[in-house]
Amino acid sequence: MNDSLKIKGSFTITLERDGKIIEKREVDNTITNTGLAEIANLAGNVSTPTAFTYLAVGIGAVASSSTDTALGSEIVDTGLARAAATVTRVTTTVTNDTLQLVKTWTATGAKAITEVGAFNSASTGIMLGRQVFSAINTANTDTLTITYKFKFA
Repeated sequence: MNDSLKIKGSFTITLERDGKIIEKREVDNTITNTGLAEIANLAGNVSTPTAFTYLAVGIGAVASSSTDTALGSEIVDTGLARAAATVTRVTTTVTNDTLQLVKTWTATGAKAITEVGAFNSASTGIMLGRQVFSAINTANTDTLTITYKFKFA
């Protein structure tokens, strides 16, 4: 019998330029304490819970921590502002055990992206997961796609 539940977050970040993939990374992430509390709210429908449906990128460099509540320096311009993702459930180990958020942005300028986070609001809100990584540099008209997965096991 398995009576424990874990949440494992990870994402794939892909940068395309002129229709060609120039960078693709798979990154594990840190689940936040406030994110775990909101998952409990969602499970019990307590105190008006809100689902995690937004993705954001940033230029922060401070290491991720379970006590984080926001990105270090969220990008709000150059076509890379926080946005609603396409949300589905996918199968990793058992049917529909993984929440998946997918978003593609088109950059309108250059940024050195160093962090990604998943949120439950278009602004502020609760962050479920965050991770910092070495820079991925965008240029005007690049497309950036993030596929963020939260596996419940």
